[in-house]
Parts: sequence; structure tokens; C-alpha cells
Amino acid sequence: MQDLNLPPYDFRISKKDGQFRIFDEIRKKYVALTPEEWVRQHFIMYMVNEKQVPAGLIVLEKKLILNTMTRRPDILIHDRQGKPLMIIECKAPEVKISQDTFDQVARYNSVIRVPYLVVTNGLQHYCCLMDYNRQTYKYLEDIPDYKTICGES
Repeated sequence: MQDLNLPPYDFRISKKDGQFRIFDEIRKKYVALTPEEWVRQHFIMYMVNEKQVPAGLIVLEKKLILNTMTRRPDILIHDRQGKPLMIIECKAPEVKISQDTFDQVARYNSVIRVPYLVVTNGLQHYCCLMDYNRQTYKYLEDIPDYKTICGES
């Protein structure tokens, strides 16, 4: 798999029926190792190891209903009371981050309403802080750590 703009991590990778699989520490099972999953697993480890997000507060592909359609954001981070704080949308490294990508995560957020939105393809990472009172957002220089996103710092 392609090197990413994230720290390297040791993953458990296996091959079953000719398909590579990666162990997902959040779901506690092996999943198909696609380019997007490679990014997702790296980003999860990045958030847990570098940004101190407790693994138990990460939910993957949580079902939500948007205009009668079922959608599943890639990663959702909660606070200790279960309130959603951050949506992370992962794309494969070859997928260019575009306005369409941000529109996708914004649609998810119209239902969830989190303060932080992140879009990544493993090479580029963008994070926005939402201001619902002013109906604006601003791009952040870096992805904040858990204490910052849950207001502990």
C-alpha cells in the first residue's frame, strides 16, 4: 500500500480468499484492505496515538438518515457523554480532495452538527471548525487533539 502523510503504524494484515485484509482495532475484526480503508486505519491510529482520542469514543460508519437515504460517515468521534464532536471523511490517496468531498461531509453534518469536520485522503488533511451562531467555518492549521475538541484545554 501507498505511503501516507501520517506516521507509520504496525497493522495486522492477512490474506483470505486472495484478498488482503487489515485488522480494525475499533471494530475488532478484519476488514477488506482497500486504499480508502488503508487511509481510515492510519487516521484512526493517528487520532488515538498522536491526538489522544480514546479508542472507545470512536465510532466507524455510524448509520444516519439523510433525506430518506442511509449514509455512513467514515469516523465519528464523541465526548465522554456520547455527544458527537468530529466527523472524519476518508478518501483513497488517489482521490483529490475537492469541494464535492467537503459537501459530502457537510451533508452528514447537517444531521449530526459537530463542531469539527475533517477530510483526508491520507496525503492531505483539512480540518474546519464550525461556528453555528455565525453560520460560518474556518480552516484550522492542524487537527486538534482530544482535549481541545472536547473543550478540556
